[in-house]
Amino acid sequence: MSSLQIPRGPRRIVCLTEEPTEILYLLGEEERIVGISAYTKRPPRAMEEKPAVSAFVKGNLKKIKALQPDLVLGFSDIQSKLAETLIAEGLPVLIFNQRSLQEILGVILDIGSLVGRRREARDYIQNAIDHLEQARERNARRPRRPRVYFEEWDEPMICGIRWVSELIDIAGGEDVFAAKARGKSARERFVSLPELQAAAPEVVLASWCGKPFDAGAFARRDGLQGLPAVQASRLHEIPSEIILQPGPACLFDGLTALERAIHGKEALQDAGSRPG
Repeated sequence: MSSLQIPRGPRRIVCLTEEPTEILYLLGEEERIVGISAYTKRPPRAMEEKPAVSAFVKGNLKKIKALQPDLVLGFSDIQSKLAETLIAEGLPVLIFNQRSLQEILGVILDIGSLVGRRREARDYIQNAIDHLEQARERNARRPRRPRVYFEEWDEPMICGIRWVSELIDIAGGEDVFAAKARGKSARERFVSLPELQAAAPEVVLASWCGKPFDAGAFARRDGLQGLPAVQASRLHEIPSEIILQPGPACLFDGLTALERAIHGKEALQDAGSRPG
């Protein structure tokens, strides 16, 4: 008799970033997770139930190997050295590199397929698409689109990545550096003070990759006192866990936070008038 059998997908998964953890929980497959990133905040119970074995760039090789994973999931070329180390130790590693909203949806489907939940993943994706399109239609009816600058890092200044730019558009704003947002590397998204001055954003949004946004320090930068956003005190922090995580968080909570920051009281009134 043959000892071969139809695979059931990975049973022991280590997630090096937050979004695969959230996706697996949403699909009801959290039992497969044996290790997570120390930066995981969604869902909140994940940190209580799963051991943290990595940061973002680095991971605890000893802890990861001890968990005997049959798959390690990660995100971004920034994790390439960590992935190389794990592969050299004989571990199976899958690194996604999603940059757009469409690619984020693709990753959700890929992870669902890996664990035998493709249908559930497709249902979730359709719900997310409906949510995004409803927001696009709602915000398209607004009389104007405020100019928005999203800052991902302060020194050097780095503007928002592509999915953030796309969400700003859906939220009814005009990303002043939409062209830069399509850059594959962080260097392609560097912003100079003269460029920012010329862009004259009316709203500044920031998420500084793990450290608090200092609105006062931003406003004191040379030459920025005349920005419309600074003069109107429209400088807002968006929590990194809901906007810089390329997974479910940005599609829902991240988008809501953008709408509220861009449109203020109008967005709150809209939220109060919508069912659910």
